[in-house]
Amino acid sequence: MQDLLLVVAKQRVLHNAQLEAASMLINLRRTIAIPFHQKPTLCKLLSTRTPNPNSNSTQPLSESQLKSLVLSRYARGKFTNLLQNVIALPAVLLTACQNLTTPQTQNGLRLSLPDSVSKRFSIHEMGRELCENRFDVAASSVTMAAPRNGGESLVLPSLKLKVLIEAIRIVLGVVYDERFVTFSYGGRVNMGRHTAIRYLKNSVANPSWWFSVSFNGGKFEQRHVNKLCLFMHEKIEDEVLTNIIKTLFECGAVRIELGSCCFGRGFPQESGLSSILMNIYFNGFDKEIQEMRLKKNQEHPKFESNELVSEDGVFYKPVKIYAVRYLDEILVMTSGSKMLTMDLKNWVVKYLEGSLELMVDKIKTSIHSAVSEKIDFMGMELQAVPPSVLHPPMSEKAIRARKKYLRQKEVRAIELKNARERNRKKLGMKIMSHVFKKLKSSDGLKSEYQIENQVREIFRTWADEVVQEFLESLDERWDWYRKLSAGNFLSLRHIRQQLPEELVDAYDKFQEQVDKHLNPVRDRKAREEEERRVTEEAEQKYAKRTVEDLTKLCVKADAPIEVLRKMVKLIGFTNHMGRPRPITLLTALEDADIIKWYAGVGRRLLDFYCCCHNFKMVKTIVTYHLRFSCILTLAEKHESTKSEAMKHYTKDLKVFDINGNQEVYFPTEREVKMMGDKNLSDPIPVDGAFSLALIRLASDEPPYSCVAHFCDRTDTIVYRVRLLQSRLNLTPVDDKKWVPGMGAINESLHLKCFPLCPDHIHDLYMGSITFQDIDCTSFVDVD
Repeated sequence: MQDLLLVVAKQRVLHNAQLEAASMLINLRRTIAIPFHQKPTLCKLLSTRTPNPNSNSTQPLSESQLKSLVLSRYARGKFTNLLQNVIALPAVLLTACQNLTTPQTQNGLRLSLPDSVSKRFSIHEMGRELCENRFDVAASSVTMAAPRNGGESLVLPSLKLKVLIEAIRIVLGVVYDERFVTFSYGGRVNMGRHTAIRYLKNSVANPSWWFSVSFNGGKFEQRHVNKLCLFMHEKIEDEVLTNIIKTLFECGAVRIELGSCCFGRGFPQESGLSSILMNIYFNGFDKEIQEMRLKKNQEHPKFESNELVSEDGVFYKPVKIYAVRYLDEILVMTSGSKMLTMDLKNWVVKYLEGSLELMVDKIKTSIHSAVSEKIDFMGMELQAVPPSVLHPPMSEKAIRARKKYLRQKEVRAIELKNARERNRKKLGMKIMSHVFKKLKSSDGLKSEYQIENQVREIFRTWADEVVQEFLESLDERWDWYRKLSAGNFLSLRHIRQQLPEELVDAYDKFQEQVDKHLNPVRDRKAREEEERRVTEEAEQKYAKRTVEDLTKLCVKADAPIEVLRKMVKLIGFTNHMGRPRPITLLTALEDADIIKWYAGVGRRLLDFYCCCHNFKMVKTIVTYHLRFSCILTLAEKHESTKSEAMKHYTKDLKVFDINGNQEVYFPTEREVKMMGDKNLSDPIPVDGAFSLALIRLASDEPPYSCVAHFCDRTDTIVYRVRLLQSRLNLTPVDDKKWVPGMGAINESLHLKCFPLCPDHIHDLYMGSITFQDIDCTSFVDVD
């Protein structure tokens, strides 16, 4: 008994020690900045250093270091003092600078980011201003007046203010990104348009009714900003950060306008902080929708087909609620009745107008049938279709083409077989002739080189190939089997008794080998069984496809071809008959710049709509309208014909650089043909490339520094901005002449001049960067 009590006491002591060790580890995790690993060990935990808020490090932070730094400010369910203890750190500000820039070289040497930043402002001084709450947001903003009377002025942040906005964005991203629901897209890493379309196509099943929420155009007012700050206060307790965000909205450096065409398009009037602030504002709405979805899933659970026992074949369709939100675009779908969808729509409108105080356009926010009506979402057209529409079976024409290809393949195989036999015969005759001559001219075959092994290997290989080809042919085997086994008198009993036993045994062994190697009955049965299996599989696939077409619906995403054609016509790629035409404005550019501008538009179109079902139509627009419009523009510039331009530049629009190297910027026809649904990222929309043209000034200007973020190159060229709406004397508000859904850059940038280095003007033409990647407040006044 004493031994038992002693054992129990030891176990209790050991259990208490384990509890103390666990509590120590929990305290360590709260006080020490632990880098993110799946299974951190105790050695790694103890070896990690605590982040120092007053650190003067001048090196950008990695993603894990930034997460550890932000999580170190988490206590009692909230993040505290993020601005003074995280955002104001020089390392965090330098990380924001790194996000805004790309590596640059000068004189063959890579410039360090701290040196490039120090030429413009002091990171440490900026951090002190933020810590002491002395940073002047309004003084770091530039107001650009509209050229037209009644036009809207544009407030742009300076490069220094952009760094602060980016630092706030990345910190808020660490705080909120994992707290957003799964159907919230836009402004998040790897959660862009293509990912949303992939979710719609792969996860949404049998939608019957849906509606998209449309907002009346209006900016975020003070009441919306105050409500946004209240939402942020639930997770962040930082009054200084909240005041800075309010000041950004007050001065206009950051703005949110629901129902507009500015978000996610790379326009200069758009702020990178707007996306995550919008996600924070809609986060409560998203969670309510998520709870309704989970509740509906519990009421109508999903069963597998093998779990439903029924002789008549019951098809169970559970009632589901689906939702997708991309920034301010909201799509809600149901697989239930229309009454359920109406109740859901009324709740959504009531919540948005009541809790979020937003103005919903109730006329456009209407319920549509998912089968018979298309709905516009994220610049694409969605419709519910049977699976055979997305993955159609082979047509009769395709089947005939495949059979023709297989016949041609068989003919080529026979021709190769005959050619091999012919070559073998020629080579064998040459070898025999050579050996005969040697034997005839001398006493025996004598040679300096022993080729017996090589010849024997060649003949052995030929023999193996001939035997293998013979065994694979059932017809030849059957012919020889019939000749060797039919009409044998040695199989008769009275004749076998009169023959010697050695001859009978030899004959029986020979017949066994004939039956073993030449009898094609077994192989013929195997071939017939394989053909029967293939036929049964085809019938099963047909039956399954037929049942799915009758019982299942999938979401199909199409590119709005009519809208694209109107857009192409508005810009000037085509005439009123839809045929390619030149754009005279671009003739002031160099040949390579003209091709780059067209290539940037074409590549963005292909990248943006590569996830659509009718992607071939988009390919036609790029390969025909844009390509030949570029050729006609080059022909008009050099006062030549289209044939001469195609002969000089070729159909792939090839140009030569200074060193004579051939360069191709426009996607070739073969490259376009191979494109498809592979790139699932957040593509840069084509509006930025459509909306403007950069014209090189024909004047000798003094060297300016490149306006790209933190670019120190001075070998720049001044370009003047020509906006589409100003060139066509149109206003984007006019829906009759302007293309619906197409964005436009603010008119305040019209005729502004920007110095750009060769690398960044190339990236801007090709669509690698947008106007958000340059400092639009550093324009040059040129008469």
